[in-house]
Amino acid sequence: MKYTNPVRILLSAAAVVCVISVMGLTAYGQDKAQDKAEAKASEAPLEKSAGRDPFRKYQPVVKPPKGSAVRLEAPPIQVRIERYRQLRAAAANAHVAAPKPTTALLLNEIQVTGIFRTPRGWSAMVEATQLNPKLSYVIYPGESFFDGQLVAIEEGRLVFRRDVVWTDGRREKSVEIKPLRTPSPFESLTASKTSTPEAAAAEAAKSASAKQ
Repeated sequence: MKYTNPVRILLSAAAVVCVISVMGLTAYGQDKAQDKAEAKASEAPLEKSAGRDPFRKYQPVVKPPKGSAVRLEAPPIQVRIERYRQLRAAAANAHVAAPKPTTALLLNEIQVTGIFRTPRGWSAMVEATQLNPKLSYVIYPGESFFDGQLVAIEEGRLVFRRDVVWTDGRREKSVEIKPLRTPSPFESLTASKTSTPEAAAAEAAKSASAKQ
């Protein structure tokens, strides 16, 4: 009985010491984890998408005044032709279909010389007026040009979509109609001369069939 109270006191003191030790270790671990988290946060770069950097001086966004944007002009035709050649060479190396030559031409650099019906549907013949010698190409709806695209082929005219790009990034689309070119008097005379033998041959065939 004499040793009961001292033993209880010792056990209680040991229990208190253990509890204090556990609480100290827990607090120490939490402090270390917090220090590591703060170190990582300080090392991580600031995300630009999160918003403005609070440590950087505020600079207002300067917007261009209205009416200051100008239309971007197309490069010269020789520059466009050289770019087309590079694209064609790259397509050949990659074993893919090369872009068509019309992608280097502007809409105001072509004229419609003919409209035909083919097994693929309506097609048109256009002539590049800025090339020397002038070259002609057969095009179909969907054909791309440097500043537009062929939308539809109608009787006697072609319907294009023109793309206009401005310096402020705006893109405007408009419809442009190109009629079939009227043949010159020389071309009409040449066509009549070439059609005369065909008409004579047809008449000869008719007369021969009538005699039989």
